[in-house]
Amino acid sequence: MITIKHPIDFPRHPILRDRIGPLKDILFFDIETTGFSGETSQLYLIGCTYFDGFGWKLIQWFADTRQAEKELLDSFFEFLKRFKILIHFNGDRFDIPYLLKCCERLGLDYNFNDLASIDIFKKIKPYRKLLKLENMKQKSIEQFLGVHREDKYNGGQLIEVYRDYLHTHEKSLFDLLILHNTDDLRGMPSILPILNYADLFESDFTLCSHKLYSYTDEAGYSHPFVNLLWESPYSIPIPLEYTLNPLNLELHDSYLACNLNLYEGTLKYFYPDYQNYYYLPLEDTAIHKSIGEYVDRSARKKATAKNCYCKKEGLFLPQFSSLWEPSFKEDHKSSFSYILYDDETLWADREKNSHYAHDIFTYLTGQL
Repeated sequence: MITIKHPIDFPRHPILRDRIGPLKDILFFDIETTGFSGETSQLYLIGCTYFDGFGWKLIQWFADTRQAEKELLDSFFEFLKRFKILIHFNGDRFDIPYLLKCCERLGLDYNFNDLASIDIFKKIKPYRKLLKLENMKQKSIEQFLGVHREDKYNGGQLIEVYRDYLHTHEKSLFDLLILHNTDDLRGMPSILPILNYADLFESDFTLCSHKLYSYTDEAGYSHPFVNLLWESPYSIPIPLEYTLNPLNLELHDSYLACNLNLYEGTLKYFYPDYQNYYYLPLEDTAIHKSIGEYVDRSARKKATAKNCYCKKEGLFLPQFSSLWEPSFKEDHKSSFSYILYDDETLWADREKNSHYAHDIFTYLTGQL
């Protein structure tokens, strides 16, 4: 086994100290293997970065022979006893189960039971579409945040490099293997700001302002819209923007600015218990049977889910869940509903204002 240890330049992120824990308790780690199963493939490299009180250090244990696997695991788990928080990328699904399978195969009684586990991959995956990430690889997140890496290989490509190294022990092959793991470890803390997006998307939002506007199109028609500005307790490093009917949303720092097209005209309120209503074709409306009994039979018929409605004319705000009632639709199967717009009372409930921002994110996630 070869052990490598040296200082490493590490970006200072308040998220580590302020929201994760004391630096002395934190360990970043990443492994390299020859396959996906700890039962049938080999572990050949474990790398960690940690803070020793004076600065950040990197330590790596490399299996220079096939027989060194047990020594790697012994060294890593002995070192692990010093820490309380484990940070990794997809470690909950791969690295940790893989190491436990290796221990089981080699008859080693190690576990991660006393450690808090923070998986950057798991935290961000639900927001991949909102972040417009091509895939969920660590390199893609690094590119999103503008983090540069020297390594051009992925773990799969390096399997053959490691096998060649076992036969030749060439330094150039060794350097390639070490560089990939080093860049993963250097990149992991560098992508911690990506967690701010998850924090922002999951946070409570405070509505700062709501203003009604209109614009005139080329044909001379006026189109009303509302501008909404929310603030989150969290800030994001890279601005984002989405345009998808009926809205445009911009995220910048801790603010969400949204322009929402309003509907001006006539919409329908659909009664849920249509079995208790008659539909009046001439009036194009539904009335309750207790009243409809007095209407001539030729002027009424049993209502269905599609025609059991009454109409309302006005200015309406689109909503993406049943947040406000009564809600109105263009037709029974419309993808979202509307609420009658009242600038004075609609935004009085802080909890609903925050919920509405979350509904917008949910709508965008489903449409992107």
